[in-house]
Order: sequence, then structure tokens, then C-alpha cells
Amino acid sequence: MQPIRYCLLLCGCLLQLALQAQPGKSTKWSRNGQAVYSVENAAIIATGLKDGQSQVTIPAAQLTPQGAAQPLEVKDFIFSADEQKVLIYTNSKRVWRYQTRGDYWVLDVNTKQLKQLGKGRPASSLMFAKFSPDASKVAYVSEHNLYVEELATGEVKALTNDGTRRFINGTFDWAYEEEFGCRDGFRWSPDGRSIAYWQIDATKIRDFLMIDNTDSIYSFTVPVEYPKAGESPSACRVGVVDINTAKTTWLQVPGDAQQHYIPRMEWVPGKNEIILQQLNRKQNQSKLILCNAATGTAQTLFEESDKAWIDVKSRWDDDDITGWDWIKNGSAFVWVSEKDGWRHLYSIEVKSGKETLLTPGNYDVIGIPKVDEAHKLIYILASPKVATQQYLYKVSLDGKGQPQRVTPENQPGTHSYEISPDRQYAVHQFSNNYFYPYSEIVHLPDHKSNGANLSAEIKTKLPAANKQVEFFSVTTVDGVTMDGWMRKPNSFDSTKKYPVLFYVYGEPAGATAKDEFGAGRNPLYNGDMADDGYIYVSMDNRGTPLPKGSEWRKCIYRKVGLINSRDQAMAATELLKRPYMDTSRVAVWGWSGGGSMTLNLLFQYPQIYKTGIAVAAVGNQLTYDNIYQERYMGLPQENREDFVKGSPITYAKNLQGHLLYIHGSGDDNVHYQNAEMLLNELIKNNKVFQFMAYPNRTHSISEGEGTRRHLSNLYTQYLRQYCPPGPR
Repeated sequence: MQPIRYCLLLCGCLLQLALQAQPGKSTKWSRNGQAVYSVENAAIIATGLKDGQSQVTIPAAQLTPQGAAQPLEVKDFIFSADEQKVLIYTNSKRVWRYQTRGDYWVLDVNTKQLKQLGKGRPASSLMFAKFSPDASKVAYVSEHNLYVEELATGEVKALTNDGTRRFINGTFDWAYEEEFGCRDGFRWSPDGRSIAYWQIDATKIRDFLMIDNTDSIYSFTVPVEYPKAGESPSACRVGVVDINTAKTTWLQVPGDAQQHYIPRMEWVPGKNEIILQQLNRKQNQSKLILCNAATGTAQTLFEESDKAWIDVKSRWDDDDITGWDWIKNGSAFVWVSEKDGWRHLYSIEVKSGKETLLTPGNYDVIGIPKVDEAHKLIYILASPKVATQQYLYKVSLDGKGQPQRVTPENQPGTHSYEISPDRQYAVHQFSNNYFYPYSEIVHLPDHKSNGANLSAEIKTKLPAANKQVEFFSVTTVDGVTMDGWMRKPNSFDSTKKYPVLFYVYGEPAGATAKDEFGAGRNPLYNGDMADDGYIYVSMDNRGTPLPKGSEWRKCIYRKVGLINSRDQAMAATELLKRPYMDTSRVAVWGWSGGGSMTLNLLFQYPQIYKTGIAVAAVGNQLTYDNIYQERYMGLPQENREDFVKGSPITYAKNLQGHLLYIHGSGDDNVHYQNAEMLLNELIKNNKVFQFMAYPNRTHSISEGEGTRRHLSNLYTQYLRQYCPPGPR
């Protein structure tokens, strides 16, 4: 379940500082890799990476439609490969989490002509528009159908015509988007003559009906096609449509289309072939399948299985499911597997399926910023020594030698990189618990910056930082060593006792105790917890996605709600032995998966936790979507008792302390029914608690005037009332 950065946790796939998750967030590199494009004062500018000088590439006047008083509000833009045309994305609207539908315009750089695409389509209905390889056409999705538009003539051709809300061409349903990071659902062929696209058939998926009671005198339902745990997935297939004839050839992927997933699909470079990944329903068997685009015939190239589950590309590539890491002129590619107990890179030969381990050693590859075949190396993100941090390393493409750290040794914390097409530069993003998120351009491979001396700035802040957040490790009675951070009161006196607030998440989609900005900070607290005299703590249990080996991450399989809760409780037991912690004032809070953890801790370990604030929690694991819940828990048809044992609702009768439960009634992710099921169980057992419903708010509880202010005040007042601040 899914975190929003700086400590607010939501359900689904991990949203870290993901550069690819939202339109307009990725770096726009120039064709030669020597500059980056950005929008400034309604114009598109280019900033040279060598000298840092900026110049206007597309003036605002050229982005002003004929007869309009103002230029377009640019949400995103994409240059054609020759940089002679640019796609402008504007007037964006939200689809589930992200602003992925809107209007698109094309500017011809030479003629200065600005033209809107899809004029006959409804406003703000176009999705994922992209140029053909020769930039003569643009393809896009609108209202679940795929279209191609000839730029010279303006002719629009429908490539599919059967799309509906529940029969989806070129994009995805709720579950695929949320849990696989799949949004853009079509790919131009290398020759520009055809397009490969996903088709999702959700017609057999039951709608979950949310009720809107506030936007009309009469209430109405808001349907979402949402497969719950135990329900079959949407049927999925991939087709190749000919641009001239609009005829689709369906790839002959073996198996029942409603009992597997296809989370990845790309064209093989320079060939009329497609490679895709197929996962079985349980997501513990993966096949890489090579398909002939003309005939649809398919053959399995590579397959693997896991006793728990197999992660998909979005888990190690900034939540981006697109792209395939090709090497050797397309005759091989880089693949990620945990088959030897660590997340490692392998080279896979297309013809033979032969695999070669590229990153031997007892460490995990966290991410892959870039494959640099010209210099026979791969840039990876890793942290072999400190699991709470992240750095750039380079490894040899031949699988020999040890990884070499590129990030300077005197920059402790969490680093991410977007590397230029020519591999000479990178956008480097950095933060740690005391250093605000910082971005710079660095030269590779020496990591030389054109800007300020970052290492010197970090050093100047270190003395004050050492007094704020303390990183520690604690070993439980079960022999499990967990990492955590602790923020003590500003006027800390070790001879006195202070209340302790634990911040938790604890599921496979996120970690809370990493060394990055936000550690030790509570965005929901109205005030300064350190000034008010609270000790604030967060720890990462087994099952969280830390670079500690696959056994650490996957031992939670079929035990979500049990192993992770016990780890947290046993670590808290050890920590609370410190004499300055007041065991009579111990509180816990979390959001989404963290809300579920809060409930489980409060119900299963009432002797430890006296107060809990749970937001948007999954109270009953059987209510959550099948892709996420079955990945980590199996199929309810086979092991329903595991779902029951891991659900907070099972233990609600044990509530002894104080509980504040919060949920938005318009939550399309963790449905509001979780709240009502939990409330019923608490009422049945005569448990006194407090409950706050936010009408029509989604999983983020952010919509509506005054909402976040109200939520913060509610949270703070409850915590202060039942877990009073200050020393005793």
C-alpha cells in the first residue's frame, strides 16, 4: 500500500520521488543530451548542462492559440525525435491518482503553426499522445479508444471503436494502474506502420458503488470497476493494429486471459516483434514471451518462479512500467530477478534465453537509472552497507568486478538520478533527514557538479542535525534487527519520562525509516511535536522493501498483519525499556497500510499501545483489490484463513485503549466499507471509540475547502487529549 512522501501513506504501488508517475515530472533532455528543456513564464527554455545558461527555445507567443489572449498552460510537452515538432499537453484532468487526460496541441517549430489535436473529441479527453517515429502522425486514446491523426491533413482515424468504461483500449482499469503502474497502454512500432496496444476487458468485473450524498439533493452512485481479493482479474490481451487498415492482429499469448496479467510490453528494436511479460494470477510465476507482430504467434523465451511473489519493473524503475533495457543491438536485454535471494541484474539472450549474472554479491539492486553500453557499465542504485540510504554505483556489463560507488562518500542520505541520453550528465536529487530536497546537474562518471559544493553544505548542517533525529537499530526477542529513527523533545531531559508516538506503515509497498527529508517530521501534527515534548519514532519491520535481501522482504507472504505487527510490537517493547519513555503514554498512527498496522497493533497488543489514530485503513483484507492483496496473501479460495488472521477487524474485540478512526467516503482505493465493517464489529463488542468521516474525500483526504486544516486539528487534539505531551 502506498506512501505519499513526507510521511502520509496511501494504498497501492510505491510513490516515492517518482519522476515518471505524473505527466510533466520527467526531465526533458535535448536531442544531443547537452541541455534540458523546461517551462518558464509560459515559454519552453533550454538550459545548457555545461555552462548552466538558459535560452528561450519556444516563446510564449508561439504557444498562444490564434485569437486567444493567453498562451496555453503547459502541463507537459514532448519534442519529436528530430525536435522539429513539439506536443503540448494542457487542460489536464484527473484519472484516479494522476492528471492523465487533457488536450493536446502540436507546434511546428519551423512554420510556427500551432494546431489542436482531436478537435472532434470531447474536451480534456485525450490521453498519452505521442508522435509516430517520423513525426508525421500522432496517436492518442480518447474515451477508451485508440486514434491516429495525420498532422499534414488533420485526418483522424479510429483504430478501435468498441471502447467503453469497462472495455478499455490503449490504457488500463483501476487495478492495473494502481498496482502495476500501468497507464500508457500503447506503443508505436519502430517503422511507424502499426501500434501495439493493451485491451482490458473489465465487463465481468463487478462495480463497487460509492455513494455521493453531497453533490445533489438526491444521492447517486459512483461506479468503479474494482476486482476484490478472490475475484478474477480483468481479461487482458495485446493487439497490433495496422495504421492503414485499422485491422488488429491479437498476440497468441497462452493461458486464460482472465487468470493472468500482462504488466509489460514493448517492441523489439528494429524488428517486427514484441516482447511481453506474463504473470500468473498469484504473481509467483513470470514468463517473458516473444511474439511475431504480423502473425501473433508467441514463444516463451525465459521463465522463473518464486515461493512468494515476483515484482514488476515499476518496483525498481521509479514507478515507471515503460521501456526495456536492450543491449547488444537488441539481441539481449538486462533483467531483474531475486532468484538467488538478492535483487540482481541478469543479461538475457533473446535467441537462446541464456542468462548471465551481472551483479554478483550479497547486496540488492534498488534501481536502474541507466545502462551505459558504450562504456560497458550499468548505473545502479544500491546501499550495501546502510539499508536506510541510497546511492549511485556503477557495475561492469560483463558481470565481473565489484560495484563502484559514484555518489561522493561525504553525502550521506538518499540519492536518485535521471541520466542523460548520452550518459554524460545526470539530474541528481538528494535529501537526508536534516537536508531539504536538493537538485543539481552533475557530470558523469566523476559526479562533478556545476553548482554549489553540496558536500560542504551538508557538513555545515551536521552539528545541528545530530541534535534532532537519531537513527538506531533494535533487535527483538525473535532475533529480528530493525532500523528506525527517533526525534526527541527539544528540551530533552533523560531523567524524565516522555510520551512516545510511533509512526507505522509496515507493508511491502513502502518504508518509513529511511534517511531522507521527512524523517522525524509529522505533517499532520498542528504544531511542533519536539517543542511540545513528544518522542516521535518510526521503524521498518520485515516485509518492507528495504535492500536487505528477498527473505527480509518476502517472509511476510501470507502473513501480512501478523509478522509485520509482531515485529513492530516486539521492537517497541525493546525500545520502551529506555527509562525516559513513558509506557503509560504510548500512541501509534498510520495511513492506509499504516492505518491497518495501527489497528492491528492497538487490537493485538493492547498492553503496549494505549492510543491509536488510524486513517483510511484496510480493516478487512478481503475488501481490497486482487492484484495487491493476492500478490502478498495468496488466493482466498485456497487460504482464506490467512486473510482473516491478518485483518484488524478480527481483533477489534480486544480494543482497550483509545481509538480515533478516520476515512473518506469517496475513497476509491480503500473503500469506505472498511470503516463501516470495523465500526460494526466495535459496536457489537461494546467498544467506545471516536470516528470521523470526510464526505466524498478520496484516499488522500485532501479535497474540499478546509479539509486538511480540519484533519490536522482533529488529529492533534485527539493525540494531546489521550496521549498528553510533555515530561513527567
